[in-house]
Amino acid sequence: MKKILLMAAMAATLVACNEGTNNGANGERQRDSLQNVIDQKDNEINDLMGTFNEIQAGFDLINEAEGRVNMMKGNAENNRTADNIRENMEFIQQTLEENKKKIEELQSKLKSSSINSTKLKEAINSLTQQLNEKNAEIESLKAQLAEKEVQIEELSGTVNTLKDENAQVKQQKEETEEIARNQDAQLNTAWYVYGTSKELKAQGILSKGEVLQGTYNKDYFTKIDIRKVSVIPLEAKSASLLTTHPKDSYTLLKDSKGHYTLRITDASKFWSVSKYLVIKVK
Repeated sequence: MKKILLMAAMAATLVACNEGTNNGANGERQRDSLQNVIDQKDNEINDLMGTFNEIQAGFDLINEAEGRVNMMKGNAENNRTADNIRENMEFIQQTLEENKKKIEELQSKLKSSSINSTKLKEAINSLTQQLNEKNAEIESLKAQLAEKEVQIEELSGTVNTLKDENAQVKQQKEETEEIARNQDAQLNTAWYVYGTSKELKAQGILSKGEVLQGTYNKDYFTKIDIRKVSVIPLEAKSASLLTTHPKDSYTLLKDSKGHYTLRITDASKFWSVSKYLVIKVK
């Protein structure tokens, strides 16, 4: 509608100028002079109209971009959507600035032209008002988006905090599980050794037929998990336990070659008195 009104105003201005010039025309020279005036005004009007159309096209593009932002702002927490919003807002800001410069240019052209039209001045004033209203709309939209950006930052901060807390909880859980595994391993760890009297004495394990307490050479013992090891081949035709273990928690069996094997039948009971097993063989 604004374009139609402007064109009508320009056309009326041109007709009025033409009629005024024709009334005073005499002869060929005056007709030539008239044509020059007409051509000049045609060019001025076309130039003004071209700039006006560019400004209006800019407003149309701004309205489209503003519509896209309004649709997307509800999902501004999404990083990709936030990027699209920023791109559209940058485009709007740039186009508003270009429109402002073109309106100033349009005002300057009209002022320096030979056209004196109240309607044209009103149309340009209408463009200026439209620019001011659009600037106010965009400022309001920017304020709304600023609030969204704060929410995004808060959400991001919350997510990061949760990640840190989860990482700490996970680390604490892993440390607790590691401690539990170590404790469990310790509870279920035992050491055994078998050897002749001479061998056991040489390692400081046996003295005068008795097992020395607390002075074991642990490197000479074999470390086992009592949950997994219940059979210990002794590879000897004589075997006797020197450490204390309940008799009903194990058996000593001979194989076909007459070699003994210790079979633990109740691990909990067997290792309840001592986690060290010393067997004398020969």
